[in-house]
Amino acid sequence: MHNIPLSDKRLRSILDKLTDEERLNFDDGCLLYSSTDLIGKARLADFVRQRKYGKKAFFVYNQHINYTNVCKNNCLFCAFSREEDQEGAFTLSAQEVRVQLEKRLGEPIREIHVVGGVNPSLPFEYYLNLIETIKSLRPDAAVKAFTAVEIDYFSEIAGLSVTETILRLKEAGLSMMPGGGAEVMNDRVRQKLFPRKIGREKWLEVVKTAHLNGLTSNATMLYGHIETIEERVRHLISLRELQDETGGFSAFIPLAFHSKNTGLSHIPSTTAFDDLSNIIAARLMLDNFDHIKAYWVMIGEKLAQLALSFGADDLDGTIIEEKITHMAGATSAKGLTRDEMIHMIKAAGFEPIERDSFYNQVNI
Repeated sequence: MHNIPLSDKRLRSILDKLTDEERLNFDDGCLLYSSTDLIGKARLADFVRQRKYGKKAFFVYNQHINYTNVCKNNCLFCAFSREEDQEGAFTLSAQEVRVQLEKRLGEPIREIHVVGGVNPSLPFEYYLNLIETIKSLRPDAAVKAFTAVEIDYFSEIAGLSVTETILRLKEAGLSMMPGGGAEVMNDRVRQKLFPRKIGREKWLEVVKTAHLNGLTSNATMLYGHIETIEERVRHLISLRELQDETGGFSAFIPLAFHSKNTGLSHIPSTTAFDDLSNIIAARLMLDNFDHIKAYWVMIGEKLAQLALSFGADDLDGTIIEEKITHMAGATSAKGLTRDEMIHMIKAAGFEPIERDSFYNQVNI
């Protein structure tokens, strides 16, 4: 590995650590973000990625359900949320969710991804019924639903502990959590952008509780708004420390901020350089995470292909109809077919591996 060419000689110390399989520290993480030697950084990340997976690249046949956009948190970066009486507000009944699912019952969907706003009008039973409705139609699909923010809120309205809340959701059919709601785990950023949402300690506590009670989850970081490089690196280290403790994270997904129709619409879009640097930093800093996703919805299909050579090993899934990012101005497709996913991976020089939610390979 020592013969990897690096234009930025400062990266040599990171190369030495990777060769010795030594964990990178805070300063290393900051260097991975600040160095302009993108190709050198990519070579490091690709080495680690190929050591794990060779040319394999994963995807899942999944469907997104956004059950409500009514939310009391009023996060400054969000284009999705609405007040209950505001134009464009919606909340799906269990029957409306059933209709959405029935339209695609002929497709081999393996994961139903469910997230929404924190809607103060919905009782806890609504969420249990939502999962049960999905499982009645898709008994073999994994229900990946509710961020730590949502589950903390469910605990509050149900008058249950977080543990009891999670066990009730599991009993209804929940098997996994998405990784959203963490944004950037930093008090300064939280106070400016999402002061009503749970902070770092609570987010980590809810996710830890989920892991200890048999749920796996993803982890995310929303980047490209007001956060600093140092705040990004501390976020990654917080996730890495929890993964050391529980082993419950299955994948990390960097989420590129889209500012259109938000309270931060003056902030320009993330650059391809930054998008790829986040993939690289995640692969190298999160040494105890098996999978790093290039979420094509947020960075576009073409850059997601490229990200497979910059440390990512997973392109998420078919999605079918994504709303949250597109309401903030995303120009990617709202969904891709299985054939399009396979073509995208093969065209990038990789071997497509269709998986389930838990990274078990399924036949294409």
